[in-house]
Amino acid sequence: MFAVSLLDIIGPVMVGPSSSHTAGACRLGLLARNLVGGTPERARIELHGSFARTGEGHGTDKAIVGGLLGFRPDDDRIRTALDIAERDGLAFTFEKVTLGDDGQVHPNSTRITVQRGAREHVMLGASLGAGRVMVSEVDGYPVELHGNHHAIVLVAEDVKGSVARIAGILADDGINIATLRLTRKHKGGDAFMVIEVDEAPGEPVREHIRALPWVRWAHRLDKVSA
Repeated sequence: MFAVSLLDIIGPVMVGPSSSHTAGACRLGLLARNLVGGTPERARIELHGSFARTGEGHGTDKAIVGGLLGFRPDDDRIRTALDIAERDGLAFTFEKVTLGDDGQVHPNSTRITVQRGAREHVMLGASLGAGRVMVSEVDGYPVELHGNHHAIVLVAEDVKGSVARIAGILADDGINIATLRLTRKHKGGDAFMVIEVDEAPGEPVREHIRALPWVRWAHRLDKVSA
C-alpha cells in the first residue's frame, strides 16, 4: 500500500507551470549551489529526457539557474533568473544529452557541474514529481539524497574510526543524526559520506570536520524540501 501525502495531491508552493520541471528543478539547483558554498561562477547544465525535450517550455532552465542563484521555488525572480545570472556574473551553459537508458535514468534528470574558485563538483539528480527530488551521484560517488534534511557531505580517506569521530563532533554540538551513508570505491581509498541531520549544523561544525587531517572536503547542504 502506497502512502500519499497532501503534497503529492496539491503540489508545492512555487512559480509555475510544472512541479517537476520548475519546483523540482529549482531544488536541484539549490543543492548543486550548496556543493560550492554559494552562487557558482560557472555552471554546465546537462538536461536528459523530458527535461531536454520540454524543459525550456516549462521553465526548467530558469528554475535550475534560479536555484543556483539561491532562489526558492516560490520566488518570483525565477521568471527572470537567466537575465539575473548574466548580470550577476554566473556563466552558464545548457546541453541536451542522454545520460543513460530510460529504465536506468529518470526522464527528468540533469547533471550539473558547478565551479566556484578552485572548487568544482558534479551532481546528478532527478525531479520525481510534486517538487520532490533525488540526487543519485556526487563527484562520481553513488548517493541517495532527497533534500528533506540538512546534510553534511564529505570526502575523506578511508581510515578506521572516522565515522565515530565525526558522529562525536555532531553530538558535542547537540546535532542528532537522522541517516548516515558511506560509499567507497575500494578498500583504503577515498570514502564519500552523506550525513543527514535533524538540526542545521553551524559553520563551526563544518570547519571542525574540515580540520580533521583525513578529510579532503566537506560541505553543508541545507534542506530544500518541506
